Amino acid sequence: MSTTPTTRLTPTDSPLHWLTDAVEYTGDYFQRSVLFADIMRRRGNQYLDHLRQGQPPVLTFSYDILLDGREMDPPTNFYLARIRDRRTPSPSPPSDWKEKRRHLIATSSPKSSTRPIIIIDPRAGHGPGIGGAKRDSEIGMALDQGYPVYVILFSTRPLAGQTLDHVQLAMARFVETVRDRHPQTGNPAIIGNCQAGWAAALLGAVRPDITGPIVMNGAPLSYWAGVKGKHPMRYKGGLTGGAWQASLWGDLGNGMFDGAHLVAGFEDLNPANTLWNKHYHLWANVDTEADRYLEFERWWNGYYLLTAEEIHFIVDQLFVGNRAQRGQLVMNDQRVDLKAMKGPIVVFASHGDNITPPQQALNWIPAEWGSVEEIRRRQQTIVYMLHGTIGHLGIFVSAGVSRKEHREIIASIDLMDYLSPGLYEMVILDDDDGMWQVRFEAREMTDILAMDDGDDDQIAFGPAEALSSYNDRVYRRLVRPWVKAAVNEATAETLRQLHPLRTSRYGFSDLNPWMAPVVHLADEVKKQRRPVSPDNPFLTLEKIFSDTISKSLDLFRDCRDQAIEFWFYAIFDHPWMRAIANDETTGGADETFECRPSGLAGADDGGFADAVVRIMVALAHAGSGTRRRSLAAYDGLAGRDVRLMDVHGSTLSEMIKKQSGVIKSAPEAALAALPALLPCRADRQKALAIATALMVREPGADAQVVRMRDAIAAVLGI
Repeated sequence: MSTTPTTRLTPTDSPLHWLTDAVEYTGDYFQRSVLFADIMRRRGNQYLDHLRQGQPPVLTFSYDILLDGREMDPPTNFYLARIRDRRTPSPSPPSDWKEKRRHLIATSSPKSSTRPIIIIDPRAGHGPGIGGAKRDSEIGMALDQGYPVYVILFSTRPLAGQTLDHVQLAMARFVETVRDRHPQTGNPAIIGNCQAGWAAALLGAVRPDITGPIVMNGAPLSYWAGVKGKHPMRYKGGLTGGAWQASLWGDLGNGMFDGAHLVAGFEDLNPANTLWNKHYHLWANVDTEADRYLEFERWWNGYYLLTAEEIHFIVDQLFVGNRAQRGQLVMNDQRVDLKAMKGPIVVFASHGDNITPPQQALNWIPAEWGSVEEIRRRQQTIVYMLHGTIGHLGIFVSAGVSRKEHREIIASIDLMDYLSPGLYEMVILDDDDGMWQVRFEAREMTDILAMDDGDDDQIAFGPAEALSSYNDRVYRRLVRPWVKAAVNEATAETLRQLHPLRTSRYGFSDLNPWMAPVVHLADEVKKQRRPVSPDNPFLTLEKIFSDTISKSLDLFRDCRDQAIEFWFYAIFDHPWMRAIANDETTGGADETFECRPSGLAGADDGGFADAVVRIMVALAHAGSGTRRRSLAAYDGLAGRDVRLMDVHGSTLSEMIKKQSGVIKSAPEAALAALPALLPCRADRQKALAIATALMVREPGADAQVVRMRDAIAAVLGI
């Protein structure tokens, strides 16, 4: 939004001057109004054109479809696509894209030694492709760095009876296909945005044998978590009675749930932006904002469907029930244990996100593992990164976030295998050369829990879940038969088309004959456009008026949210309501996997390669955080000595985990055992020289790293 102009509201202004300003402002006001109306008309036409094309993904990259979920057993509306090189122009989708998607099916296998990346966009009311809707996006950053990129897409309408169990089986098949196309690179990395983030986590927990690193951007897994007074969205399900509404809307849709309801829920969170700010910003900057606005609206206005079974599972099992964190979630007859994930886990959250705040994105980590020591015993690596201000959509839509955070996450994906098991925060710093430098700072569970105000506020969610289950049973037994008897596909489609989000789009399109004059007026205005002077006093008054409306809507939102929170706890935190909840409301799953020993018994085991890796691990973690360039140094090991030729890839990763366990158990004893691994003085000198050459790079090495090198040299007697 443009900056506040310098005003001329002074007593010396003459009436003639004010009259001139008024005439100038009135002309500009009229011109902006016409151009704004024309953009609304174009938005409506764009919405209808997208529908006629079958709502193809909003990707700006060309792609080849590899697998179609409709041809699998069980069938789904998902499909796997491979992104071509970004230099290839994106083709225009055919008019009958919905029926002729197979025209893109590819058979050739890419030749690449780089780990493939699979990007999954959210299926939470909108369509796919937002992770690649701009050239500077997650897909663009991955292509820039030479990664083969695949995307899991989906069509507008799911198959009747489709469930999340079916979707998970399809995704597992897609991941297996990508893995088989790149047999030398390890399991694919998966990047999941929002809803797709928790879907990727559930897949990684059930099929850790096929998934590599998992990146979750703005993805909730602790659905009850939050801070009182800040995160009201988590209360809405309880106050509206729980999952029965999902059942009702699924039945009214003849077995399909309209994603426009979810989008309306998102918009309701910030009425000032929805009702005023977004449109006023466009109207105030109508000469420059049209393309940006329409580009985003093409995705935002693409409303996709879910089956009644899918939305009920999401609301009942995940959001209201919080069963993923509590270890009670079952998919395809297998209990989902989030601790079963094996590849590095990356969680990206933002303090500015009011849909998935950091507490919902991160609190499942202490709930599941309990302690960092437990993470280490399970040989797991968990990395989180926090943004200070960006909103929910900006986490995976903003070009600025893509050029910084996503670029650095992708650049670190392979190197995270070399981090010692544990919990880290990924910190991106700007060095003197203007380049991004990345550190992985060791963290404790208390660092995550400090972002919350405790878990006492989650006790009330147990009664809310119990009431939700009761209401849903009552609806299904007493009301559902009558609803289904009154609904058919015609009534369901009528309800969908009458949704306010849809009518506000096509109502301003060329379907409306009253919009016909706008086309001609807009053409004339563009020819005679005369923007108002920035220092016009009426323009200043306009901005004051706009700011007043915005703040008034914010005040309404704050009062509404406080009322929602008050009534939620007044109802569900009451002792009588607590009595109806029969199970625990907090805590993770019971232990089902045997913990690995911490490994000091192997301190004297190994040879030259083990000693070199142990020294490098000690140096990498000696400074104030582990630098990414230190992790990259591990890749240089294989060519340093004939005994290190096989030390790369998964072999190197396992050696790092083993030696990290030895060092974490007893650092002094681990270093004291080095002479036993290197009985020959020449080998001691060579091992330290290799590690020093790779890890200690002057200038720039931390003083702690240099001191650690000197301490190791003293232990080795060289």
